[in-house]
Amino acid sequence: MLDNLEALKKSFDETGYQLSGHGPRNVKVLKQAFQEIDEDTKSDIYGSGAAIGDFEDKMANFLGKEKAVFFPSGTMAQQIALRIWCDEKGSAKVAYHPLSHLEIHEEDGLKKLHGIETVLLTERDNVIQPEDVKAMDKDVSCVLLELPQREIGGQLPRFETLQAISDYCRANDIRLHLDGARILETLPFYQKSIEEICELFDSVYMSMYKGIGGIAGAVLAGGEEFIRQSKVWKKRHGGDLISLYPYIFTADYYFEMRKGKMEEYYESAKELAARYNSCTGISTLPEVPVSNMFHVHINKPTDEAAQVLAAVQQESGIGLTGYVREVDQNKCYYEVSMGDFYTTAPQEKIELAFQLLDKKMRTLPFSN
Repeated sequence: MLDNLEALKKSFDETGYQLSGHGPRNVKVLKQAFQEIDEDTKSDIYGSGAAIGDFEDKMANFLGKEKAVFFPSGTMAQQIALRIWCDEKGSAKVAYHPLSHLEIHEEDGLKKLHGIETVLLTERDNVIQPEDVKAMDKDVSCVLLELPQREIGGQLPRFETLQAISDYCRANDIRLHLDGARILETLPFYQKSIEEICELFDSVYMSMYKGIGGIAGAVLAGGEEFIRQSKVWKKRHGGDLISLYPYIFTADYYFEMRKGKMEEYYESAKELAARYNSCTGISTLPEVPVSNMFHVHINKPTDEAAQVLAAVQQESGIGLTGYVREVDQNKCYYEVSMGDFYTTAPQEKIELAFQLLDKKMRTLPFSN
């Protein structure tokens, strides 16, 4: 017999409609992107050729930077960016949020591979503020800001906050790097162009698969000398595969398909979050999303929450989540990231799912 967490995953996989994301990550994603590409199109070879060069130029122009380079992973791109800025200043010290991807998901790669010391800014649940940056040591080479801050529900600082941090860093010979894996998703909230945001930063990373929905890969953009050095480090890291065109062509295809949909995803996030917040014992972080993502917090132990969610999914045919993560013994959460899938679900089925969710939460003891 399946335990409740296994049953939750199984029930989610078997639903007819899932509210998050763009759809299954299967071979169709690749085939769809390649269906209109001439079969005689030449591939890139070890980082050169039109297949990669044209896309890099396109992304540099889009982000408002002099140059860009395509990497097979964002982990590689960001470690290299920080290494370059540390070498430039001669101080192997960078600063970022305690829940930065580099700190909690990369097995200390920045420290083990590059010998870089990290300074953690602010508390785990906070967004970085100018006073956090001003309080750190002046020998920090680079500050990394993640927009949106995924691990705290996709929260964002005000644009004026970004300007203040950027001004301070430039006045104090500190580079500012943008972990913009999902930077496109912030544009509806900021009501700024991508160039206006990226202009505040010395270097910019953007994922080509997270919000965009490509297969894999990332773009790193900045000044000409910065990108020249990043290509050297890319080779050192083994990132110059003989060809990267399957990633590049799919990145380009889904970038063009979805770059103009971020307002739609943002409005969907606000609508769905309101549904969650209307349910007993459930809240979202933030309460009103500021991007296409948010966290759903359930005031129940992980096992009980999984049981409720699995039952809702089985009865409604609507997929809410395939997992829950423990906050403490009485609370758990999961992440929601809006994409193309939300608008494919019939409204009556969504309404049924949330009626069931509220009802089942009410029937459990100790609901808040």
